[in-house]
Amino acid sequence: MCDTFIALPPFTADGSLIFGKNSDREPNEAQVLEYHPAREYRKDRTLHCTYREVPQARETRAVLLCRPFWMWGAEMGANEKGVVIGNEAVWTRMPIRKEGVLTGMDLLRIALERSSSAQQALETVVQHLSDYGQGGLCGYEDKRISYHNSYIIADPNEAWVLETAGPLWAALKIKEMYSISNGLTIGEEFDKAHPELIATARNRGWLKKGRSFHFARCYSDYLYTTFSASRTRRERSFKRVAGMKGTVDVTAAFKVLRDHGEGEYRPDSHLLGNRLCAHAGNRVFRNATQTVGSLVAHLKPDFQTYWATGTSAPCISIFKPIWFGNATLPDLGPAPTGSFDSGSVWWHHEKLHRTVLQDFPTRARTFQEARDGLEKELLTKAPKGTGKECTELTAEAFKKAWEKTTEWTDLVQESPVKTRPGFFYNRYWKRQNRKAGIVFQ
Repeated sequence: MCDTFIALPPFTADGSLIFGKNSDREPNEAQVLEYHPAREYRKDRTLHCTYREVPQARETRAVLLCRPFWMWGAEMGANEKGVVIGNEAVWTRMPIRKEGVLTGMDLLRIALERSSSAQQALETVVQHLSDYGQGGLCGYEDKRISYHNSYIIADPNEAWVLETAGPLWAALKIKEMYSISNGLTIGEEFDKAHPELIATARNRGWLKKGRSFHFARCYSDYLYTTFSASRTRRERSFKRVAGMKGTVDVTAAFKVLRDHGEGEYRPDSHLLGNRLCAHAGNRVFRNATQTVGSLVAHLKPDFQTYWATGTSAPCISIFKPIWFGNATLPDLGPAPTGSFDSGSVWWHHEKLHRTVLQDFPTRARTFQEARDGLEKELLTKAPKGTGKECTELTAEAFKKAWEKTTEWTDLVQESPVKTRPGFFYNRYWKRQNRKAGIVFQ
């Protein structure tokens, strides 16, 4: 379960495009933050994606990816040309293919590696969808999970929402702002579509005689769309961004991705995954709902800055600035897997996250002011960065984040528990910690 939004002028404060996404997956499904430089390949090379091979391109773009550690594809990312994409799992009435296809994350990464604009990225996804299909088993431990996909695709000049149902699709050019979650959102209005989209709905009885075609109404699967709480989350993100017309900036994007709703938040207080900043909580409705990575893109025609957590739980994470160039990312330690590794940036922060969960209302506040101060410092320095300065600031940000995470983990562990979580919630997290091999003092 995920949430993605985009704001264009006149919603943004400086005339840029602001993109944001939370990637929500299983709690021990560590996410890799990585950079791959542009490459050239010999003719007739093949590319091994998550489950199948496709012909390799002769040239690929440099890409920044946020990727589930066991997949080839990515949940979100950007390329050197300023193209940024985020995907969402959606469930539709069309059959799901589980073998011999590309995952939605594969389609996203292929598009980033092979595109110079948002339109080209959209066309690349659509072409590969037609050629190879989509689906596959998309869960880490839960091997039953399979789905279709929707995307927000943007570059510094324009943005599109692309939604799919099996081999079929519809695309809408975004005029001012948009948000998507785990359900179809395109209705009667769209700018591009598969040639058989309407006819298929009519032939299958989903478009009743005398009614106008509405993509989401015709193709949505009711059960999964409802219990994913996608409408609640989509309405929340849409309302938050729409309410900031003319003022959306990077800081505002951070706040949207950290949103827990109104009032004091307790992650053990709700059954469904209906918060933008998502915390897993039970094995039935909130197992694949942990925000394991977050990304914000600040897109200007002449300059693009990316802000990534590289860690779970944006509500207690630090967004770090990243630019394309030499040595785009510093050493982040061993690539994370599904088991705890104290040398990995993702797992180093995860110990802090799970220590906070033992008393979220109290412990999440203990270092929030310090976290905000560090981000403010980075935001102040970021617009001045060019070339070597960018590389140095990125390295400084990750170094300080590591040091502060260590400091805050010790601080939180010393904080007495005032509000204990509920029994079933606590038992769920004890089981996740045991499987990951996390040991607390």
